[in-house]
Amino acid sequence: MKKKIKKIYLQQKKRYLKKIVGTNEKPRLSVFRSHKHIYAQLIDDKEGKTLAFSSTLNKEILELVDSTATQKAAEIVGEKLAEKALKKNIQFAVFDRGIRPYHGRIKNVAEGARKNGLLF
Repeated sequence: MKKKIKKIYLQQKKRYLKKIVGTNEKPRLSVFRSHKHIYAQLIDDKEGKTLAFSSTLNKEILELVDSTATQKAAEIVGEKLAEKALKKNIQFAVFDRGIRPYHGRIKNVAEGARKNGLLF
């Protein structure tokens, strides 16, 4: 049963990612959520490079929050990622939520990035 569920998950992910492509001018903002942490990165799919990265594992974010699995921590991750993107003259991005719903911590990353000036 686990193999069947994983196969369905991978099919959904492939179908979703087929529609989203990031470039150097407008990279893909990919968000991954685990039970304890949240990770966000800007990816140029044409060259296969990560342009900027932020997560709750960063020391500066760990100092600001009590728990890394909160919506506040997710919003700070989005803010820090937007700061790094704007330093590299990246103003636009394509939001990639994976196959997770746009809700909770995923939504907070997007709102934090928008709050600091990243457009998508």
